[in-house]
Amino acid sequence: MNPLLDFSGLPRFADIRPEHVGPAIDALVEENGRILEQVLAEAGSPSWERFVLPLEEANERLSRAWGQVAHLNAVVNTPALRDAYNATLPKVTQYWAELAQNERLHAGYKALRASAAFGALPPARQRIVENELRDFRLGGAELPPEQKSRFLEIQESMAATGARFEQNILDATNAFGHFVTDAADLQGLPDDVIEAAREAALKDGQPGWKLTLHAPCYLPVMQYAEARPLRERMYRAYATRASEFGPPEWDNAPLIRNLLALRAEEAALLGFGNFAELSLEPKMAESPEKVLHFLRDLAARAKPYAVRDWEALAAFAREELGMAQVAPWDVAFVSEKLRVKRYDFSDLEVKQYFPEARVLEGLFGVIERLYGLNVRPSAAPTWHEHARFYELADRSGALVGQFYLDLYARSGKRGGAWMDDAITRRRTGSRIQTPVAYLTCNFSAPVGGKPATFTHDEVITLFHEFGHGLHHLLTQMEDLPISGINGVEWDAVELPSQFMENFCWEWDVLAHMTQHVDSGEALPRPLFERMTAARHFQSGMHTVRQIEFALFDMELHTGPVSGDDPLALLERIRDEVAVVRPPAWHRFPNSFSHIFAGGYSAGYYSYKWAEVLSADAYSLFEENGIFDAPTGERFRREILARGGSRPALDSFVAFRGRAPALDALLRHHGMAPTTAPPAH
Repeated sequence: MNPLLDFSGLPRFADIRPEHVGPAIDALVEENGRILEQVLAEAGSPSWERFVLPLEEANERLSRAWGQVAHLNAVVNTPALRDAYNATLPKVTQYWAELAQNERLHAGYKALRASAAFGALPPARQRIVENELRDFRLGGAELPPEQKSRFLEIQESMAATGARFEQNILDATNAFGHFVTDAADLQGLPDDVIEAAREAALKDGQPGWKLTLHAPCYLPVMQYAEARPLRERMYRAYATRASEFGPPEWDNAPLIRNLLALRAEEAALLGFGNFAELSLEPKMAESPEKVLHFLRDLAARAKPYAVRDWEALAAFAREELGMAQVAPWDVAFVSEKLRVKRYDFSDLEVKQYFPEARVLEGLFGVIERLYGLNVRPSAAPTWHEHARFYELADRSGALVGQFYLDLYARSGKRGGAWMDDAITRRRTGSRIQTPVAYLTCNFSAPVGGKPATFTHDEVITLFHEFGHGLHHLLTQMEDLPISGINGVEWDAVELPSQFMENFCWEWDVLAHMTQHVDSGEALPRPLFERMTAARHFQSGMHTVRQIEFALFDMELHTGPVSGDDPLALLERIRDEVAVVRPPAWHRFPNSFSHIFAGGYSAGYYSYKWAEVLSADAYSLFEENGIFDAPTGERFRREILARGGSRPALDSFVAFRGRAPALDALLRHHGMAPTTAPPAH
């Protein structure tokens, strides 16, 4: 049996081969077509059981099968798998696009909405129907036939172009290798990075050390390498990935122009003034103008702090390091030196207190204390020897959810960190389907016989992704379209993830999740206090950098249909908000996969938008006690459990008792009015 067609349990990753992809998807699309015809026969007098559920179940099977393929393509990318993925992607895209335009299906949902039966549906199911009607409109169901055809072509082209964009970044990243033969060039680098570089060179049959653009190598080089020419070389290679400075077939600039034109055309067909208006239709934010006002208001508050950060950095580099000018490839290096000078600790020192096993134990302990849930190791087929599998159980031992954990960077694995759903909670007859999540990061693997150790920033990333995972796993919704993160407004989906980050700054958490990799000692309280003092270190610079990305994304998608030159637009936005200016040859847009290959197009602002919600939500824990059981239960009940069953703002108000306020976010970033920077 084709393993992609087996839905009896967990994915059969040990059995899936590239040759299974096409036949499985073809079979499911064909089967779904037959079910669709049966459903359409009910469109005249639709009921939930005969009209909604059968197609929902059929679509879930297709989503689960394709989800496994997409996941493997992201974490163990091979030429054969990529070919199978790219060959099948148009079929999947066409199926969903045609479904969104099906006039008879659309008419059936309108009939259900107008029927007496609609009023008898639970509010959550009424929301599903309303969402479906909205999505039919956004999917082109109301377009005339000739425009529907073009709309389908646009969907297929955008899907293929986005996949190619991501693949170009992966190929450009994997192709780079800088071999070092003089150990003096590695001065300053952490021992585990040097050891990993030596193993990478040995694997390639080369002497010395191999440095790559994968995060566990690239980031420490930029932060610790004393050799300035080495930092510049690595920075240039990273900044020009997938651009005209490399192989033409990997240049993402033409893909960006194509995507922008396609998005503008899609928006125009649907009657929107620009793509940003279309993107915001199902989100919390009311309009591009409201988003731009929010971002510029935040920028105005943050930029004085960013200027102060930059001036302090430049002064330190000049006075302590003899650097007349701080180049972009010096920023991380000088920042680390300044942190050590100012707060008497380094990221490298802190990293020794976060061995992998202890970090996971601490993370799972937070989940137990917050929600009364236990995480226990389990067994399941995985895609790589480093991937592991866990179960989440309540105090009685009953299974709540399951998740895969894939922590380490490697060749053939997409960069970054993310959560995705493998199986979503829903009711099937008398049974509740157990939700399953993928949690993926790109941290350093163990080297030299020592356990993997994580930086504090990596610990924060792990907590962030686990927050997404809990949103998926702890839902109590029993209808697929609103279960977990489904149906949640995109600009609110980061609330649970950013909420979890706060626990990484609590002594009551770190005291139980740290253990020096050599001595076995817990994190000393004085070191923690120095870390806390440094929490807002360069927060102004970090904030305006995120605002720069968000403004670029929103402005890019609100411009004229002809599109703005992305690089020229980015420079204008930097004139407005940036304090650190990359060189003219920097090609940031070419690797901005969030907006060109992910789901954040005209939506990158969501990180800051949701950060307001998460900071304000966490402030209630600060008031009541971070492990206050009633507050934890309330957060689980009103935020995590409710999925997309109601507007995200309603869920927030149900938890917090009022609308969100900006104050907590500013305070968490050290930018509250009481911490105004001195004028100079």
